[in-house]
Amino acid sequence: MRRPRIAAAVAAAVLFAAVGIVLALTTPWNPLPGRVPGGHAKADPALDFTPAEIARSRAFDSAVNPPAYAGLLAGLVLVAVLGFTPLGARFIGWTTARVRRWPLRVMLAAAALTTLLRLAGLPFDIWSEHVLRRYRLSTQAWPAWLLDQLKSLAVTWVMYTIALLLLYALVRRFPRYWWAGAAAGGFALVVAVSFIYPVAVEPVFNKFHSLPRGPLRTELLAMARRDGVPVKDVLVADASRRTTSLNAYVSGFGSTRRIVLYDTLLKSPPARIESIVGHELGHAKRNDVLWGTLVGALGVAGAICLLHLLLTSPRLLRRAGIDPDAPPPAPPGRSPDARGTGAANPRSMALLLALVAVGTQIGAPVQNLVSRRIEARADAHALDLTRDPSTFVSMQHELSVRNISDLDPDAFEYLLWLTHPAGPDRIAMARDWARMHGTPVPPPLNR
Repeated sequence: MRRPRIAAAVAAAVLFAAVGIVLALTTPWNPLPGRVPGGHAKADPALDFTPAEIARSRAFDSAVNPPAYAGLLAGLVLVAVLGFTPLGARFIGWTTARVRRWPLRVMLAAAALTTLLRLAGLPFDIWSEHVLRRYRLSTQAWPAWLLDQLKSLAVTWVMYTIALLLLYALVRRFPRYWWAGAAAGGFALVVAVSFIYPVAVEPVFNKFHSLPRGPLRTELLAMARRDGVPVKDVLVADASRRTTSLNAYVSGFGSTRRIVLYDTLLKSPPARIESIVGHELGHAKRNDVLWGTLVGALGVAGAICLLHLLLTSPRLLRRAGIDPDAPPPAPPGRSPDARGTGAANPRSMALLLALVAVGTQIGAPVQNLVSRRIEARADAHALDLTRDPSTFVSMQHELSVRNISDLDPDAFEYLLWLTHPAGPDRIAMARDWARMHGTPVPPPLNR
């Protein structure tokens, strides 16, 4: 078993090194290159937001952070207890005791574990929803909210079941070198999910229609043509049945790529909507979704190689309540399955999910850092395309106020949550852009 472990360790090191090199070389660390005459503008909320807006942002942040942090901590503690003690293996053994075939055991174990974790997080989700309702960011009735939770759980069941069935089939068939096939399969699965997500998953939660014919649609499509981005349509999501916040996004790639606007955004002035779409065109022109998918898939492949090292550790398996050498208990009327030892035993699923959860949390700060740089580059693209920093500033102000964004996040929030620059940072960038291009610098809005 030593040689496969060495090979897996080398593969993991190479793949993670490749991810690091790609991120170091391709991340736009300086999304607005060049000298700023007079120096960089200061990102100061007091320049553009009233004391009442700042106070409301701080109050909302203080209200929404406790359920967010508590839910994160509770989820990590629960998955760690299930994965790193015998409790998870016992729970899976109890839920699958009467199931004969291993694929059904995997499916049932996946459904049971994901349901248990979702139920444990439900009180914190309800707490967060109460906060959103108090600040009038949520427009859903409780039955509709609960239906969304059930839809989300169903999507989780499908995705986890497919991934885990493929993984355990490889572990059983190739007990020494399953990591090689699983790494390749994980890479392909991440790419496939990113490709089909806009057409298979997004419609589960929202209805979409084409932006109606009119001056706005004509201008947005013309702007895309000027930018050299092939956009056949701009879609509108019925987000207002769920929220009052403003948003737009790009998802998918190739034939499934789409630019989507929240219907709540359509009440904003057309110039502001064009600024938002300019940002999304920046993502589309740089193929940010495809790039992120490929880098993420490379990271997943490396993580699977690392998982092989951990899931073949006798000490770790025993800690999780799994005998590395004994087959799982045979269902009534069946003989033990010799291929179901160690990591191939579906009872190892709790340990697997715990390792994935820990790895995901460790990687989150890096993902957020890279995401903020990419979002800043898309902001610069919007400014280059519209050449209207004043409208950009007013749009960022509207987004921050309507969404009650955190105007002054602390370092911990940057590490855990922030995938976009804070509103004052984006406004400061627009002023830097104006100085660099010799256009009128947008004055402070709060004066």
